[in-house]
Amino acid sequence: MRAPLLNLLLIASVAGASLAQAQTATPPQTAAVSPDAIKQREQELEAARARQKSAEEAQAKLKAEITALGQDRTQLNQQLIDTAANVRSVEAKIDEAEARLRNLNGREQQMRASLDSRRADIVEVLAALQRAGRRTPPALLVRPEDALQSLRTAMLLGAVVPELRGRAEAIAGELGELVALRKNIASERDQLALDRDRVRNDQSRLTALVDERQRQQAAREKDLDAENSRAIMLSKQVGDLQGLITKMEQDLQSAAKAAEKAAEAAKQAEAKAAASANTGAKSGPAAFKDRSRTAPAIAFASTKGLLPLPVNGNKIRDFGGSDGVGGVQKGISLATKPGSQVTTPCDGWVVYAGPFRSYGQLLILNAGGGYHVLIAGMERISVNIGQFVLTGEPVATMGSTSQVASILATNASQPVLYVEFRKDGTPVDPGPWWAANEGEKVRG
Repeated sequence: MRAPLLNLLLIASVAGASLAQAQTATPPQTAAVSPDAIKQREQELEAARARQKSAEEAQAKLKAEITALGQDRTQLNQQLIDTAANVRSVEAKIDEAEARLRNLNGREQQMRASLDSRRADIVEVLAALQRAGRRTPPALLVRPEDALQSLRTAMLLGAVVPELRGRAEAIAGELGELVALRKNIASERDQLALDRDRVRNDQSRLTALVDERQRQQAAREKDLDAENSRAIMLSKQVGDLQGLITKMEQDLQSAAKAAEKAAEAAKQAEAKAAASANTGAKSGPAAFKDRSRTAPAIAFASTKGLLPLPVNGNKIRDFGGSDGVGGVQKGISLATKPGSQVTTPCDGWVVYAGPFRSYGQLLILNAGGGYHVLIAGMERISVNIGQFVLTGEPVATMGSTSQVASILATNASQPVLYVEFRKDGTPVDPGPWWAANEGEKVRG
């Protein structure tokens, strides 16, 4: 029994020493490049060339796929929404993996600190067992007094060894946990690297699809650039959001057309809802599956409990709370990761897309029935005024810092998306519209 215990403590001692060496080791002095190092660099260069070739082939394949879509709006919408959903799904997985890694790394640091603090205990236990192991049995018939001393020592060890074993097992348990932690950390890091590669590929695909969507939109709208420039000019003539909405839908041709279509669609949706109520039919997420639609699937008021948040993030301000500058929050604020994908929470027509006052980049959707959805704080918007967008369609990308002035006042260290719902010009609580869980969210 003593030998396995001794071996266990020897392992603990060596492991503790290796931890100290890893922490205190200094980098070796620069030496001449060996043939093996040159060979390794050549292999790395070859691997980089192979990756570049693979990326070029993937880009060519993607370009061919997009070209094959042609003017098929339904297929393009399907690809856009599905790819955007993939991007947001992987973004969420990356956030979760990074949180797990932070916890694992913190636990590893605690374990290392615990072992370092018990280094003296390890040495003491190890030395005691080594001394006991070297003691030879006395010659009982030659020197009886030695035998008596030996018996007394044995009695003493009988009381001490269990304590030593308990201390050794505790140390061994910590070492085992540390080994398991390191394996988990390595596994999480490998999966995180794979997810990051995947999201980069999906983002490249999404960028190409968005470019194609906007190219087709530009082909349909000949005066698109002029309309966008006029919208920016008009936005400088108003001082508040409601004034901006009114100005756009009255004075800008594309926004006025969008508002007109939204009003017509709202009437049709209300009539359809009334007919469904009379027949006992129910409308729900299935109504959003038609990717070729050019008007909202159902009335905005009927989408309560169905809509997805437009970005992955944590809510830092809720409707009705403080806005950070002495006022009341008229929407919600979501803290996001830099570069996060922003998608539309609902069907609607774009009545404004561009910079506005202290909101940074601002997107306004007319969802019909007197409802408008305002999304602000993005770095880049990828849709144009007058364009109809589907729920879950990619419309913008977050930057690296907050763009909204009221959020900047709180020294926010990460980008923040602001979302506001309005009914007939009055802000309303968007809470009832959000889906309760991921399974209930509409994806377009």
